[in-house]
Amino acid sequence: MQTPQFGTPDPNRTYVDRPAVFGLVERDGRIALVRVQKPLAVAWLDLPGGGIDPGESEEEALSREFGEETGLIVTPGEVFARADQRYINTDGEAYNNRGAFWTATLEDEALMLKIEDDHELVWVDPQEALVRLRHDAHAWAVAAWLRARS
Repeated sequence: MQTPQFGTPDPNRTYVDRPAVFGLVERDGRIALVRVQKPLAVAWLDLPGGGIDPGESEEEALSREFGEETGLIVTPGEVFARADQRYINTDGEAYNNRGAFWTATLEDEALMLKIEDDHELVWVDPQEALVRLRHDAHAWAVAAWLRARS
């Protein structure tokens, strides 16, 4: 099965492949998202997650990213989708996130893990997330998760 590719490329840019992992955690019918507010940019919503550091497994990266962005301790479950997303970050760098989307279980809260001050944990109805998530790959993954559950 071919990995879906999202994001319209700018033909004048080179997009660097970036291995990434994102997680889907549900609580009381809502899913965890992060509201990201960067200087001089309109806030957006993403699934918690991000780039995989060299030598790090997808599971390790998912747990680390959840802690850094949300202050939540999660246990990775399983990969339910893979999708790629081209985008240009707020620093003007062009990436192609090679994303793995994992389910995860909420274990606890540890606010001392949260180090990304521009990220805020929000709990959102999955249907609302479909239209509010910044990246099409994230919305596609939430839709795939919803379909698999029905």
